[in-house]
Amino acid sequence: MSRRRTLGTKKKIALFVSAAAVAGGGAFVMASTSNAAQPAKTAAESQVCQGLATALGNNQRFIDGQRANPDAQSEARIANRQAVIDEIKRKQEASGCVVGESAQDSQSAQNGQQGAGAQAGQQAGGQQAGGQQAGGQQTAPSGNAGAGAAASGEQVCKGSTVTLSGEGGAPAASSNQFPAGTKLKVTNLDNNKSTTVEVTSVSGSCVLLNNAAFEQVREPGKFLIRRAVIEKVG
Repeated sequence: MSRRRTLGTKKKIALFVSAAAVAGGGAFVMASTSNAAQPAKTAAESQVCQGLATALGNNQRFIDGQRANPDAQSEARIANRQAVIDEIKRKQEASGCVVGESAQDSQSAQNGQQGAGAQAGQQAGGQQAGGQQAGGQQTAPSGNAGAGAAASGEQVCKGSTVTLSGEGGAPAASSNQFPAGTKLKVTNLDNNKSTTVEVTSVSGSCVLLNNAAFEQVREPGKFLIRRAVIEKVG
């Protein structure tokens, strides 16, 4: 009788373990299905996604400008920016955003209010004047010469948001309004952090910060600075 009770207890334990394993497996399947069913977020639904979409749009606009007005260096520039776009898309996927979503920053609308001539200078003329010349020196796009000619210490690109270019290397910036060698101070008013960087390349916006520079002023988890003050300091 005692042996029967022992065997009965063992059977009960085995059945209980098996049931728990089945239940746990079912819960795991349900959780996995639930996670997989979550839709990707759009730029309108997430500030992180909006920042990444803006960065992608700025780089795509630069590529479009290079293709519209190519020169001897355009192929290399396009390849570089395409690699940046691929990296941004990987960040979109990792952040749960719609992969490949593109958006234009507020600088586009701001330039649109300055007339067709200034807009053409930013888009098509941006590459022509901002590209490398025979001596390798870059110049500011002619359509935005006013900002490039600003005095040291003067605030520029008022109303422009700031995002990242996705490029690596030491802290630096790219711009469609300032020539290489220009120093810009970017302040994030939401956390009062600032960084002073040198423009090293051309982009499709007033100022794009590379990864290292953006990390110095960003808020955790965000890829867009909505309230920024940009000053020309050298």
